[in-house]
Amino acid sequence: MGKKFEAMLPEHEEFIRKQRLFFVGTAPLSGEGHVNLSPKGYDSLRILGPNRAAYLDLTGSGNETSAHVRENGRITLMFCAFEGPPNILRLYGRGTVILPGTAEWDDLVPLFPSVPGARQIIEVDIHLVTTACGYAVPFMDYAGERDTLQRWAVQKGDEGLVQYRKEKNARSIDGLPTPLGLAD
Repeated sequence: MGKKFEAMLPEHEEFIRKQRLFFVGTAPLSGEGHVNLSPKGYDSLRILGPNRAAYLDLTGSGNETSAHVRENGRITLMFCAFEGPPNILRLYGRGTVILPGTAEWDDLVPLFPSVPGARQIIEVDIHLVTTACGYAVPFMDYAGERDTLQRWAVQKGDEGLVQYRKEKNARSIDGLPTPLGLAD
């Protein structure tokens, strides 16, 4: 059944690269705050080494992951097999928010496709990898990527996205500041 690893093995990396969807889990330190779970699609994840991964985070209605990572660093990425043999793989680590205009951004952003609405990169230093059976995860057919978010970002334009992020992405739903909110 479940197994633990100190780093990603080549077969873990191969499994991750095949997934078209992954989930990001974070939580504030306060027991009163809300746990966040976000689905991520597109070609947005890069494996940077056996203990390091990053994903390109796009503008959305909230920015919980960024606020939680800024506050305490804890982050989990989860991948599920919806096709082929059953499997669930989790990457546990400490995250860092990387904003545009930084040397880290300049180093990492060329690894990703250019996507309208890119707002930050979340880098994860992984300290634990786990696998689980995934026997109850249903089979699902991939029908394609939605282009709704990209069309929305293009329609907003650069200035509109800056304003939107100031209004919607500067604080978490629990009021925690995000790096984007602190950058203003």
